[in-house]
Amino acid sequence: MKTIFVAGHKGMVGSAIVRQLVSNPIINVITQDRSELNLLDQAAVKHFFENNNIDQVYLAAAKVGGIVANNTYPAEFIYQNLTIQNNIIHSAHLAGVNDLLFLGSSCIYPKLATQPMTEQALLTGTLEPTNEPYAIAKIAGIKMCESYNRQYGRNYRSVMPTNLYGENDNFHPENSHVIPALLRRFHEAKLNGDSKVVAWGSGKPMREFLHVDDMAAASIYVMNLNNETYKTNTQDMLSHINVGTGVDCTIRELVETVAQVVGFTGTIEFDATKPDGAPRKLMDVSRLKDLGWQYSIDLEQGLTSTYEWFLANQNNFRK
Repeated sequence: MKTIFVAGHKGMVGSAIVRQLVSNPIINVITQDRSELNLLDQAAVKHFFENNNIDQVYLAAAKVGGIVANNTYPAEFIYQNLTIQNNIIHSAHLAGVNDLLFLGSSCIYPKLATQPMTEQALLTGTLEPTNEPYAIAKIAGIKMCESYNRQYGRNYRSVMPTNLYGENDNFHPENSHVIPALLRRFHEAKLNGDSKVVAWGSGKPMREFLHVDDMAAASIYVMNLNNETYKTNTQDMLSHINVGTGVDCTIRELVETVAQVVGFTGTIEFDATKPDGAPRKLMDVSRLKDLGWQYSIDLEQGLTSTYEWFLANQNNFRK
C-alpha cells in the first residue's frame, strides 16, 4: 500500500488528482482540511509529516486568483505561496519523503516569451507585472525542488499547466476565469431569453485550454515516470515540464463553442473597445510528448462535461 498526501485537495486540480488516485486499490490517499492542518504553520506541517508515513506528495495547494486579486493583494500572494511551498517541500525532505510533484503555472514565463513557450524560456525576460509576485513564488518552487534534488538526491519534480478548466472550477460572476465565466453568462442569457450576449475584446487573441482531468492524469504520469526516462528528457536545473494540449483557439472560437454547448441561440457581439490581453499564449508540450503523454479530452467534449457539472452544482454558485 502506497500512502500519498495531496495538498490542496479541495481545489480544482487537487480534487481531480484525488479522484484518480482513489480509484487505485493499492493507494491510500491522505488529505487535510485547513481546519486540520494550516499549511502556513511550519511546525504543524513538520509535525504532520513526522506522524504520517508518506510515500509521495502532490503539492497542489496555493493561493490563487485573477488579475484583480493579484493586483490588490500582492503581498499575500507571494508570502502565502512561498510559505506553503517551503513548509511542505522542506518537511517532506526532513521526513524522508523521496517523491514529490510541485504544480506551478504558465505565468512563470516572461510576458513577451516566444510562442509557443518552451521550458527554456524560464528566466529569460520580464514577467507580466500583474501577477509577478505569484509567478516569482512558483519559480522559487521549481528551483527549490531542483535544489533538493541536487543536494540531497530527492526526486522532486515540477509541472506547469496551461489554462485549466473543469469540475470544481470557480464560477463566481465577478472573479472567475474565462471558461466558467462564459459558461455562466451564456447559461443565464439562455434562461433569461436574452437575444444577445456581448463578449469582451475583439475575439482575436489565441488561448490554450486543458481539462483538469487531463492535468491530473499528466501529473500522476509524470510523478511515476522512471528516473532514467525522466532524466533523459529533462535537465537538472531546467527540470520542469509544460502540461497542455499544444493546440490553441481564438477567443471567438471559444465563445462560439461555449454558446453551442450551452444551447444559446441568440447573437454574439464582440466589444473591441475592451482589452484583449496578450495576442497569444501557447505552451510547447514537446517535452511531455517525448516522455510519452498527451491530452485526450478535446475542448468541446471538456466544455460539455464542465457545463453538465455546473448544472448539477449551480446552487453552490449563487451570489
